[in-house]
Amino acid sequence: MNRKDNPWQILSQRQAYDNPWIGVTEFDVINPSGGNGIYGKVHFKNLAIGVVPLDAEMNTWLVGQYRFPIDRYSWEIPEGGCPEGMDPLSGARRELAEETGLTAHSWLKIMEMHVSNSVTDEKAIIYLARELEQHAASPEETEQLIVQKLPFEQVYRMAEEGWITDALSVAAILKVKLMLSDGRIF
Repeated sequence: MNRKDNPWQILSQRQAYDNPWIGVTEFDVINPSGGNGIYGKVHFKNLAIGVVPLDAEMNTWLVGQYRFPIDRYSWEIPEGGCPEGMDPLSGARRELAEETGLTAHSWLKIMEMHVSNSVTDEKAIIYLARELEQHAASPEETEQLIVQKLPFEQVYRMAEEGWITDALSVAAILKVKLMLSDGRIF
């Protein structure tokens, strides 16, 4: 379905919240069924970037950290925000190096996605990084990270069994598994 007409009618809007990372807009609307309502939209000021590093032995790296919004520890692919105006691949290179210490000589954009399009316009780009070299990591001062190098098949099982719940990570891991299965990665 490629519908161009917006069935939502916007009556008014106001900025409800704003900080350096997000803005929240509240809309007074008439919904598609003709009823009055409100709708809130969260605008992220950074592009979400994720990286699946994959070495020649089919190992990958996960980053573990406590995530304040969900009040729990989370295992994820290396990921972060890319400021508006920065090249997404440059952002991916930066995130991979900061969080894992890895650099890559081969990069492939494997997907773009909207993270939670019922409440936010946040867009994500995910890359596959190959031909890796290990250097020292330099995480941001607000990050307390644990980095693990694991066989990709183990990471896939972690996603499949619900040990990995981060949306970017699950989507990226499933995409790489599909690409491995059909021979696009070898």
